[in-house]
Amino acid sequence: MESTLDSNATTNTSIDKWSLNEQPSSQHFDPGELRVLIPSILGVICALGVACNLTAMFILLSSAHKGKLSLINSLVFNLMFADGLVLLFSVPFKAVFFSKASWTLGWMVCKTSDWFLHSCMAAKSFTVAVMAKACYRYVSNPTKQVSIHLGSIVVVLFFIWLSSCCITIPHWLFAVLQKGIQGLNCVFIVPPEARGFMSVYVKAYPLSVYCAPLSFALMYFWKAYGQCQRRSSKTQNLRTQIRSRKLTLMLFSLTVEMAILWLPQWVVWLWERHLEEKQMENHFFPSPPLLLTISAQLLTLSMSLVNPLIVLSLSEEFRECYKGLWRRLTLRKQPPPRAKLGPHNPTSLRSPSPRPEESVQSGRERSLTPSASQDQLQSEQKKGKDEEGIVLPDVEQFWHEREGGSQTAENDPIPWENQDKK
Repeated sequence: MESTLDSNATTNTSIDKWSLNEQPSSQHFDPGELRVLIPSILGVICALGVACNLTAMFILLSSAHKGKLSLINSLVFNLMFADGLVLLFSVPFKAVFFSKASWTLGWMVCKTSDWFLHSCMAAKSFTVAVMAKACYRYVSNPTKQVSIHLGSIVVVLFFIWLSSCCITIPHWLFAVLQKGIQGLNCVFIVPPEARGFMSVYVKAYPLSVYCAPLSFALMYFWKAYGQCQRRSSKTQNLRTQIRSRKLTLMLFSLTVEMAILWLPQWVVWLWERHLEEKQMENHFFPSPPLLLTISAQLLTLSMSLVNPLIVLSLSEEFRECYKGLWRRLTLRKQPPPRAKLGPHNPTSLRSPSPRPEESVQSGRERSLTPSASQDQLQSEQKKGKDEEGIVLPDVEQFWHEREGGSQTAENDPIPWENQDKK
């Protein structure tokens, strides 16, 4: 079972010395347990980290859509984006690498895995440095609304990623597949003609990617925090001053966290480079402990989980946006605010409202009343018409006898008319 454990560091050299089952008594580790434990830890880091980074990126995109476009927010978005790339495309490959005895991911992954990881880490380091400068400019004059165009932000991010991808090219050039005892292994081999270049690169690479950017960022964050402390004038806006201090503290925490969690990996990286030089000179030099190597890789990959947690926990704006996003996802509607009673808002007595069943019943009665009254009116009109058309028998006989002249004097109901005729 010969598999290199140091693929996260820039070296995959000497398969035998990083074998999991080589000299287990000296390392006090069980290879079987490590091949289960390490991928499990990486799986938890990947799942939680992707969720946190997507949440932070969604909040930043929502703020930009609302018109809150700023350079600092764009740099924080770039930091979360780099963390998401590490979690999606580096951590799964590392988990597979630790769980197998040989390299099974192919030539392309072997050539690009370390280069991609180190490019993302360098991009995060350069982003933090630019972020420190932008934070210092904001804290120096927080009341000034600095307008920045989207094109300028795109140019800054483009140069950050271009520099990161170019400075890590040796990790892509010198990664090769080598046949071992139990299969293929991805190793980092420097050819003899490139040893002079690598001797300079080994010293320049840590300085340009780790020491210089983070030292620059810590210096500017310290100056920005001191600027926040000195701005205690009563004429200044207290809310803006507090916001600037919290922003500086959040970004400063990101820088300190990156410097601490990334440091063990650079110790292992330099140890390995020094070990290679001693081996080429045929001098004995001990290998870095297995626990240090594994811990350094886990701490480096865990940065992609810790960064969004720091942003979501220390930023008040992020916390408010996160609460709103949580309410939107859980479909919880806020109840309407109740009017507070006070001396300027007197109350008036109101009749108690009816119960729901009574209101429904009264509504039905009101809806049925017009139709019932209309039916009653129609029936009365029809009855009146029928009464007008009915002729009584006595009246009909009277008019018949009168027209026929069969009326007698005794039975004549109108004798005054007959007297005039006589």
